[in-house]
Amino acid sequence: MRIEGGTGRPPARVLLRGGPDGWHCVVVDDAGGERRTELAAPGTRWSGRRDDPEPPWWRQRLAETAAGLRGLVGERLTDATFGEFGAEAAISWFAVDEPVEWEGLVTLGEPDPARFPGRVAPFVVTLEPGRGAVLPDAHLLFSTRAADAWTTLDAVAELCGAPAPRDAFVCGFAGHRSVRVGRGSLALSTEEGADGVERLAEIVGARAPGWGGNPELRLRLDGVDLLDDPAADVVTLFRDLGHEVVERGRTARIPAMGLNLHEPDPPSPRAGRFTTVSLHFPSAP
Repeated sequence: MRIEGGTGRPPARVLLRGGPDGWHCVVVDDAGGERRTELAAPGTRWSGRRDDPEPPWWRQRLAETAAGLRGLVGERLTDATFGEFGAEAAISWFAVDEPVEWEGLVTLGEPDPARFPGRVAPFVVTLEPGRGAVLPDAHLLFSTRAADAWTTLDAVAELCGAPAPRDAFVCGFAGHRSVRVGRGSLALSTEEGADGVERLAEIVGARAPGWGGNPELRLRLDGVDLLDDPAADVVTLFRDLGHEVVERGRTARIPAMGLNLHEPDPPSPRAGRFTTVSLHFPSAP
């Protein structure tokens, strides 16, 4: 989803509305001009059987959808505003009819210094197959106990000025938490070993195409920028280094490393670059 410029005037307000068939936003400029963008999200109508009432959790699902769309609209609007006016656009949201209708007031500000190459150092995660990963101020090894892994994520959140890590259920793992790094995310999953101790089992880094935020998340392995170099070049390089690369659809796997590389899932267009990288301890051959 892209919010286009085109009125020639800076934005002043944003309206976000959900309806039975979908969601849209309307950007209102400082002279009252409007431009509407349809958003790729399911509608607000409960899609169960005709006579079924809305389940108790449905309103919470709508609230989560709205929260995600507010974040997405904020990112796309500030990108468009920076491209057209050289300024960032911060949105202060308030509910009109929670959770399906929101209005935001737009404040323009100085451009983020991370917009300019070399001004802000990226947050580099160096992957080490069979061992784990090296962060700017910490090591995450597959021998790391769960409590220490979560403490490391807390420290990442503080370093990056991000909200506290989020806990989520992921099938097959004992625990899963993620933290925002710029516009990307770093996630850790744990599993319980045969000795009954819960340890780090998987490291996942993700970043959508476009500007990576402040700081920008980088995933590196053997000097290769896994999220920045073209996907085809990454695959070719690892093959040239003698690794078996298994490609299926938009996913490339290197089983001997425990490395998985993913482009965006359909219906999103192929980005030409990987947007998600996961590393786990390699399985025995």
